[in-house]
Order: sequence, then C-alpha cells, then structure tokens
Amino acid sequence: MPPVKPDLGERDVATVTPAGESVLKTIDGVETRSPVIHVDHRGALFEVYNGDPDEWREPVVYIYQTSVFPGQLKGWACHEKKIDRYTISSGELLVLLYDARADSPTNGVLQRVGLSARAVTQLRIPVGVWHLIINLGDVEAQLVNLPTERYQHDKPDRILLPWDTTEIPVDVRSYLRKF
Repeated sequence: MPPVKPDLGERDVATVTPAGESVLKTIDGVETRSPVIHVDHRGALFEVYNGDPDEWREPVVYIYQTSVFPGQLKGWACHEKKIDRYTISSGELLVLLYDARADSPTNGVLQRVGLSARAVTQLRIPVGVWHLIINLGDVEAQLVNLPTERYQHDKPDRILLPWDTTEIPVDVRSYLRKF
C-alpha cells in the first residue's frame, strides 16, 4: 500500500488540553460542571443539587424535567430574567449556545457543550444567551432544569426562534446526526 501524503488532508486541531479542559471559545457566564459520581456494586449516584454556595449562587425555586427524543431538537430559546441550570439524567445531548448580548465581551461567540453521563452533566446558561438542544443518541434524553425563576404561565420568560433561523449565524443542520 502506498504511503498517504500528509498534504492531502487537514491537520487535526486540538479541542482539549492534556487534562481534558476545552480550548475552544466559551461564552461569558456559561459554566459547566461534572459533579463527583459515587459508584458502588449497586449502581451510581451524583448530586444534582448540594447547596454549595459557589456553584448555586441563586436559590432553587423551581425544578422540572423535559425530554428530547432521538434525532430531535428543541430551540432556539432565550430568557430575559431567568438563568437555566441543566442537569442531564440520561441520554446524550449537544447544547448549542450563541451569545447575542450586545454588552457581552463574548458577543457573537458560539459554544458547544456535550451533556452526558460520561462527560459534563451540568450547564449554567446566563440570561440573554440563545440555546438549542439536540439529542445525539439512540434513546430519549432526560434533562432536569433548575431555573432561577418560576415559570409564569401568564407571561412566560421565553423568547423563541425557529431552529433554522437566519437570525443566529449557526448551521444547525451540520450538527444533526444522519439516521
């Protein structure tokens, strides 16, 4: 077999440090977390909420669980008052985040966060950051949200755009898995 010529392809670009930390741009105020998982012969446990004031600066006032079927997505959504605090409980999700805040030092930045039991399990999304979630797995993904504001049925704090909007310069189709 003839040798492969290096100039035929593109050089791989590192996305993480040797310690596994992302080197990609992140959005100001977005935080990810991987709590310690306690495993024994019976199974596993991780703390969704432990009251740590460094991690949970705003009070827990409301909790709900949502799901996303395989190959489906939800979003784009943005909030004017509340912060979303996601915890994945099963499945695999890709969260696309776009910073359209005019006064943000990371205005115009796209951030991708994978949520799964094998990686980051918690994500904090600041006010004003657009977000969209895609189920990349073969099973229904379960996501728990602990937002900083209760849901107001008479005036929801949620602004929506279609997933394929041209208002956000992201080609969502490029992230969709082909089944």
